[in-house]
Amino acid sequence: MSVKKHTPKTLDRRAFLRSAAATGAVAATGAVLAQEGNAPLEKPADLNYAEKILGLTYTDDERATIYDGLEGVVDRVRLRRANAPLQNEDAPALTFDPRLPGKTYPAQENKIALANRSAGNLPKKDEDIAFAPLWKQSEWIRTGKISSVRLTEIYLKRINELAPKLECFVTVMADTARKEAQMADREMSADQYRGPLHGIPYALKDLADTKGVKTTWGAEPYKNRVPDEDAELVIRLRNAGAVLLGKTTLGALAYGDRWFGGLTRNPWNLEEGSSGSSAGSASATGAGLCGFSIGTETLGSIVSPSTRCGVTGLRPTFGRIPRSGAMALCWSLDKFGPICRSTEDTALVLAALNGKDAGDPSSLDHGFNYNAETAAKGLRIGYNPAWFENATDTDKAVLKAIKDMGFEMVEVSLPDMPYGSLITTLEVEGAAAFEELTLTDRDNLLKWQAPQAWPNTFRGAHFLSAVEALQVDRFRRQVMEMMDGIYEKVDVIISPNFAAGLLLITNYTGTPSLTLPIAMEKRQVTQRIHGPELAEDRAPVDLPHTITMWGNMFREDQIIALGRLLEEKFRFDKNRPSL
Repeated sequence: MSVKKHTPKTLDRRAFLRSAAATGAVAATGAVLAQEGNAPLEKPADLNYAEKILGLTYTDDERATIYDGLEGVVDRVRLRRANAPLQNEDAPALTFDPRLPGKTYPAQENKIALANRSAGNLPKKDEDIAFAPLWKQSEWIRTGKISSVRLTEIYLKRINELAPKLECFVTVMADTARKEAQMADREMSADQYRGPLHGIPYALKDLADTKGVKTTWGAEPYKNRVPDEDAELVIRLRNAGAVLLGKTTLGALAYGDRWFGGLTRNPWNLEEGSSGSSAGSASATGAGLCGFSIGTETLGSIVSPSTRCGVTGLRPTFGRIPRSGAMALCWSLDKFGPICRSTEDTALVLAALNGKDAGDPSSLDHGFNYNAETAAKGLRIGYNPAWFENATDTDKAVLKAIKDMGFEMVEVSLPDMPYGSLITTLEVEGAAAFEELTLTDRDNLLKWQAPQAWPNTFRGAHFLSAVEALQVDRFRRQVMEMMDGIYEKVDVIISPNFAAGLLLITNYTGTPSLTLPIAMEKRQVTQRIHGPELAEDRAPVDLPHTITMWGNMFREDQIIALGRLLEEKFRFDKNRPSL
């Protein structure tokens, strides 16, 4: 990616605005220059406007001293941009670690023991096979009841028929999928079984690189981008024997459900988008177009589309799955995770992907255990009655079911803290990751140009104070310590999906979550992030309703085990979208 070079020697408006990220005072002064048209920063007193933006008060002498040094600040920015242009894959020297100093996190030995239940006979109908959970498909392949080739062909046929309607695939990799399925069957015949993902067809969010196959990030500027190497998780899934069906859609640069080719649809109601940004992964999984899929979450991109599309999404502990070879949006928040149709499926996928990789400085070397018989024993469940006062009947039924199961229920509350200020980190890191788009004006190529869209957010982030960005990072540590104190008292927190700011908080602490569908509920069709608003007087329709569990650090096994119990209680799997 090329970066514009800036060579002017005077402190003109354009140079000043584009170097605004260098310091808080400089950034705010850029806003002053924008107000003054093309006039340069003429006098120290002009800094007074910047002080008002940042809530500062300086004396005339202090302003004069600051003013004298501004040209040097701008020159440093010019030098870096001209001589050290950065690629999206260039990670910062500082890396986020969700582990708190002095805390001990028990080691895990990479052992998986699912619930003791039978997969049963292979269904006669292809549709029933397609909607079966991964764990059943895995057992059918292992015992020779179905071949990977047949399972792959079932999915390719469904993709051909339904994906255009859902707009959920960017690239279908039919030829390579067939070859991988044939290889999986040959290996099975030769007793070379690779494990529970062997021969299972999956779909991959189109921000993980696939060698020689377009990886578009869902965005117009990158729609012809073809990487030279595979992302690490693609390699790991191939080594596990999984079959890649193709690349699923994502909202451009991992936001929403609008991509350069269209709007990804909710399989339960085609009038609304699938939410995002793991839009295609959730839509394809909910529509029975793959055995499982891979999504990512920075701030809700697994939880939200899983909620909309009625699928089970696991957002693992930050650092569990390496992001080597994937688009970076926010290095201290980005996380890969599985999207499935059953809770224990997520354990099988996480087990295959978990572990450190040198290509991702934030990846962690921590094992993953799951034992269905023991993981849910003695759980202390945190909740707040206020979160459920205005909740849906389904949310209240889940809370009652957990109480009836005999778990210890512990009331928790979150202190009144300015959690919304944490968003600064995402804005700053996102603007840094895509600085090239802003500097070259290629951000204008993105279709979505609304105030809340990335182009405007990235532009505005260059006016944020660097000092404030660091202060927010320090506040983030306070939030991590606060949540750690709560998790000293409970193992799992349960809440309606977006209650109490837990989605925001737990993404910043790096702790895991599990979102799973519980029942169908009548609700208004959700207004889209993009496109025309839908009439408010429409009759409610039956749509999936999910609930989210927020787990402790590295304890995905606990939320998966609790999720399995709820899954068996409410049996959402009897529902299917009509397509």
